[in-house]
Amino acid sequence: MQKVKLPKLVDPVKNATLRSDYRGVILSSEMPRLLGAVADIAKEVDVEVKFAKDEQGLTYFQGHMACSTSLICERCNEVFDHPLDVFFCFSPVQSAKEETEDELPDVYEPVEVDDQGEINLFQTLEDELILSLPIVALHAEEDCKQKRDKMSFGKIEPADERPNPFAVLKELKRD
Repeated sequence: MQKVKLPKLVDPVKNATLRSDYRGVILSSEMPRLLGAVADIAKEVDVEVKFAKDEQGLTYFQGHMACSTSLICERCNEVFDHPLDVFFCFSPVQSAKEETEDELPDVYEPVEVDDQGEINLFQTLEDELILSLPIVALHAEEDCKQKRDKMSFGKIEPADERPNPFAVLKELKRD
């Protein structure tokens, strides 16, 4: 199958009515925030998106994204490979009011549409990829050059021993 570039703006309601399916790629160069969060990323992000309506008549779109990235280990400062494999399920809402979000089933993540009823698909998927990155990028301990037991960050001076302020109470108890 030929890899095609996905549309940037989509109308989820219209696509759900048509039961549209998209299989293609998003160029990683079109995701500047993700590029800033990783050391390196594959040229393309493989994406599958399916638009549909559920039994309640709610519009939703779900799919899968995959790409390979490289992150910098916070322990040893070496680059390591980290594959991203993300599943998502969104439902479009008119505004980000809490009442609208409370009406959605927990399965769907709300995504706000603009005045024309469209969403920026690239930005929404970029957000999801950023959220799937680890909070602290670390190798597996057995693969990391910097071993946990050998880490030291300077010499810790012993704390001054101050007299216990409750020592006076101890003497009163003896009387």
